[in-house]
Amino acid sequence: MTQRTDTGHFAASLSIRSGTGSASHDRVFRFTPLFSTHRAASRYAMAQGLEYLRQPALPA
Repeated sequence: MTQRTDTGHFAASLSIRSGTGSASHDRVFRFTPLFSTHRAASRYAMAQGLEYLRQPALPA
């Protein structure tokens, strides 16, 4: 996700949802770098999401 800031830059964030129904959980990550374009912010968020998915799962 991206959002335009008051200064005209773009902020990147990532939402990862797991589970279903009342057992669902949503993690939202907001990143500190600001970007001059929507596309750059979107690419950064996508790269961060892919990196998150590459991490080994924690034992249950």
